[in-house]
Amino acid sequence: WELSCHAAGPSVIAGGAYAGRTLGEYLAGHPEDAGTKAQNAGAFPLLIKLIDAAGPLSVQVHPDDAYAREFEHSLGKSEMWLVLDASEGAGIYYGFKRETPLAEMRAAIENNTLTELLNWVPAKTGDCFFIPAGTVHAIGAGLMVAEVQQSSNLTYRVYDYGRLGADGKPRPLHIDKALAVTRREPPQTPVGPTEPEQSVAGGSVQPLFACDKFTTAVLTVEGTMSDSVSNESFVSLLTVEGEGTLSYRGETYPLKKGQSVFLPAGMGTYELTGRMQVLRTRV
Repeated sequence: WELSCHAAGPSVIAGGAYAGRTLGEYLAGHPEDAGTKAQNAGAFPLLIKLIDAAGPLSVQVHPDDAYAREFEHSLGKSEMWLVLDASEGAGIYYGFKRETPLAEMRAAIENNTLTELLNWVPAKTGDCFFIPAGTVHAIGAGLMVAEVQQSSNLTYRVYDYGRLGADGKPRPLHIDKALAVTRREPPQTPVGPTEPEQSVAGGSVQPLFACDKFTTAVLTVEGTMSDSVSNESFVSLLTVEGEGTLSYRGETYPLKKGQSVFLPAGMGTYELTGRMQVLRTRV
C-alpha cells in the first residue's frame, strides 16, 4: 500500500521532521493538509496500491457507499487500475458479457462456472480501467498494476479458482453480499485512456479517469515540468517509471520508480525534473 491512512496498512513518513509517524497521525494534527474536499468527507478518502499478480486474483466485487455505510460502517470502494506491466496474453475480468439474471449468477457461482459469464478484456501496459463499485472484476496473472481506490478494505469474494488458503481450507466466499451489490451488466466505461494526451512545458499530461471520488493522470516528465497543489485537495505522486527530482521552495527531493509522495493541500507550485512517468492523483 503506497498511500494509506487505513488502519489495516497505514503509510509511514520516510523522512523529515515527521519521519516514523504514520500519515494518519500527521494529518490528525494538520487536517488542512488533506484539503477541503477530504475534510468535508470526514475521513482520508483514498488508498493507493501497487499490485503484482503472479497468479490470477480472486473474482470479487465491492459495495457502494450507501450499502457499505448501512451494513459495514465503512466507505464503499470504487477503484481504477493503471497497467504498469503486462505479460503476453494477460487480461482482466471486467463486468459481464451481457445482462445476467440474479438466479443465473447465483447458479454459476454454485457450479463454479461464473467466469463463463464474465467479460474478459486483454490488458497491455498503459491501459487503465475504471472499476465502479458493484462491478465484478479480477486481475489476471502476469499483470502489475497501480490501483487508486477509495479508502476501504471491503471485498466480497465470489470465486477463487478452487484454491486453498494457508490453513489448507478454501478461502471464504461472500455470495449473498456479492449478489446484493453486483451490477449484472457489461461494463459501462471503456478501457482508457479515453482522452488525448496534452503537451505541456517539460513533457506531457495523459488524463486517465475522473469521477466523484478521485481524478488521475500520468505526467511524463522530459526535462522540467511545473505543477501545483490547490487548497481543495492533497496530491499523491507515484513514480511508475524512470527517476528524477521534486523541487519546492529551494529544496530538492529525489524520486525513483516505486516511490510515493504526499503533497499537502495548498502548497502551491512545485517542479518535477528528470526522465520519468508519475501517476498523479487528487480528490
